[in-house]
Amino acid sequence: AGAAAEARFISSAKGKGLFATRNIRKGETVFVERPVVSSQFLWNALYNYRACDHCLRALETAEENAQRLLGKSSLVLPHPEQCSTRKDLQQQCPRCQVTYCSAECRQAALEQYHQVLCLGPSRDDPTHPLNKLQEAWRNMHYPPETSSIMLMARMVATIKQAKDKEWWVKAFSQFCSKTANEEEEIVHKLLGDKFKGQLELLRLLFTEALYDEYLSRWFTPEGFRSLFALVGTNGQGIGTSSLSQWVHACDALDLPVLQREELDAFIDQLYKDIEKESGEFLNCEGSGLYVLQSCCNHSCIPNAETSFPENNFLLHLTALEDIEAGEEICISYLDCCQRERSRHSRNKILRENYLFTCSCPKCLAQADEADVTSDEEEEGEGETDDAELEDEMTDV
Repeated sequence: AGAAAEARFISSAKGKGLFATRNIRKGETVFVERPVVSSQFLWNALYNYRACDHCLRALETAEENAQRLLGKSSLVLPHPEQCSTRKDLQQQCPRCQVTYCSAECRQAALEQYHQVLCLGPSRDDPTHPLNKLQEAWRNMHYPPETSSIMLMARMVATIKQAKDKEWWVKAFSQFCSKTANEEEEIVHKLLGDKFKGQLELLRLLFTEALYDEYLSRWFTPEGFRSLFALVGTNGQGIGTSSLSQWVHACDALDLPVLQREELDAFIDQLYKDIEKESGEFLNCEGSGLYVLQSCCNHSCIPNAETSFPENNFLLHLTALEDIEAGEEICISYLDCCQRERSRHSRNKILRENYLFTCSCPKCLAQADEADVTSDEEEEGEGETDDAELEDEMTDV
C-alpha cells in the first residue's frame, strides 16, 4: 500500500507542500511519522514531567500522573488495568541515569546521539558545558515552552556519531530554510528583545559543549542563527500523557449505564481539579523535526490534523475531510479559538510566528472584510498568543 501523500515543490514563495497521491477518506490516517530528532522541553523535564529520554513516552502510571498534577498522593483511579504504562520495561542509562521506556529506546538513543551527550557522573555538575548550556536556555525561555536548545544539541551529536555524516547533513537540510532577515525575526520571536546578546551567549556555550570540525559552519554566528531558525520554524510540538491514554481507554469500555455515568463524572471532576492545581500544563511536552509533517502548509480550514495517539513521538496525520488524489493536504498552525477569529487577527498571529500571510480559501473569501480586530479580540491579544501557539501542536 504505497504512501498516501508525497512532498512536492510548489514555488519559491511557498516552498514545499504535501499532496495526496490517492483518494483519502475522512478519518483515515494519512501517515505515521517518526521524527529525525526530538527532545523534551527543559522546564517540562525539570518540573518532573517524566518522559522517555528518547521517544517522550510518559513514564508515570496514569495514577501517579494524576496524583502529581493534583498534588494529592492519596488519589486512587478506578480501572487501573486501563493504564498502558509498563514500568517493568523501563531502563536507565547505566552511566548518567536518564530513563527510557524500553531497551529499544535506550539502544536507539545510544546509537544515534547519546554517546556524545551522556553526562555520566557529571549529570548534576553545574559547571559541565552541557549543563551550562541548558541552564542558560532555561533562563531565556520560560514556560510555555516552544523549543529547546537540546534539539539542536541532538542534531550535532547525531552527526558527530554518524558513520555517514553527509547523509544526516542532507536529512537536516530538507527542512525549510529562511532568508537572513527572516531568521533574525524568528530568533527575535523565540528570545525576545535581548536576542542578539542571548544568541551570542548561547552560541559560545553551544560551541564549548559540542564543537565539531566537520560542522564548523553551524558554530559561526550566521550558521548558528540558521540552525536556531530551522528549529524555530520546523519544530513540531509533541505532547504525551499517561492520564489521557487511560481516559481514552476508559471511554472505550463497555459499561452499564450507571457505571458509565459515574466514571464520566469522576473524570470530568478530575480534570477540573487538575486545572485548578496545574493549569494548562498537563502533558509531557517536547518538540521534534518531522520531514513529511514539516512540508504541510497551513490553512484556516485544514483538511488534516496531527496528533500523538501512541503516547510517544510517533506523529499521526489524520484526514478531517475526504481528500482527493492530487489535492494539497493542509493542517492548521492555529488552535481552534484562533481559527474562529477575524482574518486580520489570524494573519497577525501567522505573520508574527510563521512569517507569512495566509491565502487559504477562507482568508480569500474574507479579504474584503475591514482590517480591524474587534475590541474583545484586541484585549485578548498580545499576552496569550505565544502560549496558544504550541497548544494546538501538543494536544494529545
